[in-house]
Amino acid sequence: MSDWMVTQGSFAGRRPRALSPLREHLRDTFWFAPTAAMVGVFVVWVGAEALDTAIVDALQRDRDYETLDELLRFAEDAKAVVSAVGSAMMTFIGVVFSISLVAVQMASGQFTPRVVRLFVRSRITKATFAVFLATFVLTLLVLTSFDTVDDPRSVTTVPLVQSVLTLCMVGLSLLLFVLYVNATLRLMRISHVIARIASESFRVPASMPVPVGGRKAVPVGGREAVPGGGREAPGHGTDTGWVPHDGRAGVLRDVHIARLVRVARKHGVVLRLIPRIGDFVVPGMPVLAVHGGPVPPRRALRSAISVGVERTYHQDLAFGLRQLADIALRALSPAINDPTTAVQALDRVVQFLAALSRRPLDAALHRDRAGAVRLVQPVPDWTELVDLGFTEVRGCAVGSPQVCRRMLAGLDDLLLLAPPERREPLLRHRELLRQAVGLAAPTASDRDFALRPDRQGIG
Repeated sequence: MSDWMVTQGSFAGRRPRALSPLREHLRDTFWFAPTAAMVGVFVVWVGAEALDTAIVDALQRDRDYETLDELLRFAEDAKAVVSAVGSAMMTFIGVVFSISLVAVQMASGQFTPRVVRLFVRSRITKATFAVFLATFVLTLLVLTSFDTVDDPRSVTTVPLVQSVLTLCMVGLSLLLFVLYVNATLRLMRISHVIARIASESFRVPASMPVPVGGRKAVPVGGREAVPGGGREAPGHGTDTGWVPHDGRAGVLRDVHIARLVRVARKHGVVLRLIPRIGDFVVPGMPVLAVHGGPVPPRRALRSAISVGVERTYHQDLAFGLRQLADIALRALSPAINDPTTAVQALDRVVQFLAALSRRPLDAALHRDRAGAVRLVQPVPDWTELVDLGFTEVRGCAVGSPQVCRRMLAGLDDLLLLAPPERREPLLRHRELLRQAVGLAAPTASDRDFALRPDRQGIG
């Protein structure tokens, strides 16, 4: 466990926060934050209008018409400012986000289409869009509060607080715009994109349960499991039933772990997820195997399985490696021909595999409060993760000495970190790379140069 914590680095000594499927799904949408901001600003405007009315009523009771007259003159000036802000804000929003969409399209074409999720999940992007829309809505609401009466004794309200609130929102919009431009430029740089992918990927193993007492997880495969296949859950024998998927076809995004554990504990059974997170499921396909008792009622398992059109980081251990491999493959394509980007992707591949080198894999065992296993979730094993990180990149790296040298250095580093039982796939990839370079290199000196390990490739 100490090796895991030291290798992971930034997550050491910190208890990971439980991941909520609803929170993760909302992070993958772009409508929630702007909608919540517009609803929130409407509530704030109602309060500000009530406060303005109370101020006017208090001044009229005190017959302080001189102050009211000054407020009316201030309101006339503020009305011009608010009108200008309202007319310019939507144009500003359209121009800014049109440019952003072009930048996202360029980034997806240069890196991989799956990095668009980083822009969608960006908090500063959502906050900027939400504040811009909220400012526009607020200006429209404030304009309805201005009176055209010139006599201070007959005025009903002066939008003093509302105008000040509008000016504050304009200031906040300008600040967020500067931060947004900075964040967008960072996300267009490949180093920051790769770092974000690695950071999101580390959240998955950090949230996985560690076997009690450091015991290794019981290998429970899931990809080939079918009803009646005789697969076993720890200490509960073979399948006694299964739950078919009755929703739409798509990628298994995640499962509601807490709900499944509660259902299994309530009915005294153990549930085993048959497909892995990220697998494509179709209606009628078995998704849960039941051990130790009858199948729980369908209504108890409603909304416990989430299916979508694309994979997410939430519970998918291999999704980060998949993206890093895609970036490296595109960088090595003849159209891009950017081996340095491939080296940067390999840096993070090695980092991620190093963090998992001593981590129990094959299955995640989720327990109830009493410590009993209630949900068995299959995850990729060590060999599968190593193959995902290196196989395709190795096939395209033969013509690039820089990438070959970095890959050899990464494999050597992983051989030092991995326990003896996990060294076989690393040795296999190293030998296959040596054989491929030996066949492709035109001269012995070129072969020796390409097979010299170097953490920077060529430098």
